[in-house]
Amino acid sequence: MMMAEKIVYVDAFTNRMFSGNPAAVVFLTHPNKSQWMQSIAAETGLSETAFILPTKGKDNFHIWWFTPTTEAPLCGHATLAAAHALWETTPAAEIAPISFMSCSGELIARKHGDWIELDFPSEDAEKITEIPSIILEEFSEQLAFVGLNRMDFLVELHDDSAVINYQPNFDKLAQLGRGIIITARSNNPHYDFVSRVFAPSEGIPEDPVTGSAHCCLGPYWSTLLKKDQMIGYQASKRGGVIKVHYKHSRTLLYGQAVSVMEGHLIQDSSSPTPMNTSI
Repeated sequence: MMMAEKIVYVDAFTNRMFSGNPAAVVFLTHPNKSQWMQSIAAETGLSETAFILPTKGKDNFHIWWFTPTTEAPLCGHATLAAAHALWETTPAAEIAPISFMSCSGELIARKHGDWIELDFPSEDAEKITEIPSIILEEFSEQLAFVGLNRMDFLVELHDDSAVINYQPNFDKLAQLGRGIIITARSNNPHYDFVSRVFAPSEGIPEDPVTGSAHCCLGPYWSTLLKKDQMIGYQASKRGGVIKVHYKHSRTLLYGQAVSVMEGHLIQDSSSPTPMNTSI
């Protein structure tokens, strides 16, 4: 049966098109296989594609995230994009929070004017003493801290210019086998800290703006700066701003989003169409 599942492209953690972090949001009409979702994510080629499926009630959804090469355990910008796309589709439900059930537990999205709040788990990084040689080679004397959480390495550098001007060697970083967040205290008075995120081993050379990374950056910088509300700037080429409110086991992320385009998947979503090799 031919399906027409809606797909929306959204720029997240920005208030203007063609900046922030782009994500695709697929509105599923029924459960589907991981292999099919992975194929769609590879087709979009974006750092994350979110798949949402209604559960009980109009404000409850399952959510899955896929990079071009693998399923992700947590993704902030694609969740923000999904909430934005849902509220645009059903404006009458703007005030109601949205509950997303995910492999990282329940995630709540709330609307605050032009901003969306995401209630996410904190992802603290523990300091490590056996630092991978690749990190030592790439950052040498700039290293102030190296830690690890369930998803990424966290690397603090001594100066924000080292973060902003870093020229990544993606082949080397891919050998880490997971993502790496680099960060420093911001010299710009508008921001508390800056960061960049790389995950070439997961098909994401550099992620433009990363919500899940700020679930780690929030706890880390809250301890150093002795404050629980902060503003982070992710210094990628596209750039993006995330407001962070650290609440111990939970981290609240605040961002804006803009829809860029929408369409429909026209292939039978239950199985791929076999290639016709006859001439």
